Amino acid sequence: MRNVVLARSMGMCFGVRRAIRLAMEVAAPGQTTILGSLAHNEEVEAEMARRGFRANPESDRARIPPTPVVLVPAHGISQRDRRRLEDAGKEIVDATCPMVRRIHETAQALHGQGFFVVVIGRRDHVEVQGIVGDLERFAALSDPAEAERYEAARLGVLCQSTTPPSLAQRVFRAIRAKNPGSEIRFVPTVCQATLDRQAAALSLLNVVDALVVVGGRNSNNSLQLANLARSFEKPCALIQNAGDLDPDWLAPFEEVGLTAGASTPDRVIESVHRRLLALCAASPPPQVLQAFG
Repeated sequence: MRNVVLARSMGMCFGVRRAIRLAMEVAAPGQTTILGSLAHNEEVEAEMARRGFRANPESDRARIPPTPVVLVPAHGISQRDRRRLEDAGKEIVDATCPMVRRIHETAQALHGQGFFVVVIGRRDHVEVQGIVGDLERFAALSDPAEAERYEAARLGVLCQSTTPPSLAQRVFRAIRAKNPGSEIRFVPTVCQATLDRQAAALSLLNVVDALVVVGGRNSNNSLQLANLARSFEKPCALIQNAGDLDPDWLAPFEEVGLTAGASTPDRVIESVHRRLLALCAASPPPQVLQAFG
């Protein structure tokens, strides 16, 4: 490996930074339970644990926490779950990403107008579960092959915030093909951070031999960055931190790209970058290209 090329847009988004800031302002972390993960990144989760926060597993977010304060993470929750917490007397610190909140409002508005709501996204993801949690009739799908003929005259289609734009377009075309007689309203709800990071990664893939993605293994946007590389048949390593870098895997490549998911802390990205530069130093003098894409 000789050169490291950085994506122009990568790393922690506004919504995650806001959620962490709100968590840091909590006066009594030991009396506060985070509903699942504050953000899908192992480093962030470890920091919250060190501060003393409790956490409900994402698989059990419906359980009412014993602590007096509950912190809603960036991925949000349904209004139904929010009311259950309020009825149980819990104080709620709401760190829902404003973009995710807008998607909830859009889904509920479409539903209220008589549309059958179709969410393009991972149906098992907590963000999608929160979006559909207040809907009586809906579908969630993440692949064009999952599109069906829906028994509804009006379809309202929106996306999980971290859905790759190309995937959203393919799934929407499949929905439209399966429902030629339906009125279909598509509301673009992929967040700008995802659009920017996907576009930067795509530009990066044109000039590198391999890609390193820094992010949580349960982070949808990090997984999608890795999937983008693989769709172009580029070798890709999805890592959590600098310790996961494999020098032997990196050695055959001349140009290695570096990007990171929207939940990845700056300090982790910087640590990976420093490690990559150190590995480059073992080769002929590297030319480090900054901010491509």
